[in-house]
Amino acid sequence: MLSEEQVRQYHQQGYLVLSNVFSEQEIDTLKQAALGIVSEFDVSRHRSVFTTKDRDAGRDEYFFDSAEAVHCFLEEGALDEHGELNRLKELAINKIGHAMHDRVPEFTDFCRLPVIGQALRDIGYQAPQLWQTMYIFKQPGIGGEVRWHQDASYLNSAAPGVTGVWIAIEDATRDNGCLWMQPGQHHSPLREIYQVDWSSRTGTLRTLDETAWTVGVAEAMEVPAGSAVLFNDRMPHYSSQNLSDASRHAFTLHIAESGAVWSPGNWLQRPRLGAFKL
Repeated sequence: MLSEEQVRQYHQQGYLVLSNVFSEQEIDTLKQAALGIVSEFDVSRHRSVFTTKDRDAGRDEYFFDSAEAVHCFLEEGALDEHGELNRLKELAINKIGHAMHDRVPEFTDFCRLPVIGQALRDIGYQAPQLWQTMYIFKQPGIGGEVRWHQDASYLNSAAPGVTGVWIAIEDATRDNGCLWMQPGQHHSPLREIYQVDWSSRTGTLRTLDETAWTVGVAEAMEVPAGSAVLFNDRMPHYSSQNLSDASRHAFTLHIAESGAVWSPGNWLQRPRLGAFKL
């Protein structure tokens, strides 16, 4: 599937954009399935907010349990001072995670599409296994900023590490909070690591390296719906708050090589579901 030039670019730059690799029907199937999950979500039972502004101090039991479930998380600005929704539920969800590929048939089928597994094998995987999926809404007007970070801080595994596959369900632009990448910076050190003390079930984000994010070299991943961005787990990336009137839906997969060893302090643990083979 991938050309030699594309494989070389992925390894040299740390990411690769694949434009228009998924059909409109394939993308719409995911979008409708995600909206169906939101429709069934009971906000009165769960008001867990997802934000990166608190250095992940607010992760709770509902978040940790999502490693093997399908849970909805609210946008930071979706609740008023009394903890009640200040907008329609459909416009209040930040994301759904993190076992959609196991629990939701439409997402299971999508993740089995040959194009995904083939692209991963082309960049060097022998037996790729899918560990985490997220559907991200980036809601119009309040879609929250996701600060500069590296996925390896949260999905810490032995070499060869984890690859992210970010799929645009809707057009991603600078206005509605597209991804930003730093070409070649995947060779930089791991800046932070998020580890969970399972005895107290609390997590802490520790600084490992004070190296600056060098945002001056960042490039915007403005891509049309149906496109994918593959990127290395050490690649610094970011997305701004969405202040536009257009949402920016995306679906993200995180993949590791078969046999990769997870840190016992890693938040993502799947003792019941195990690995999902691609």
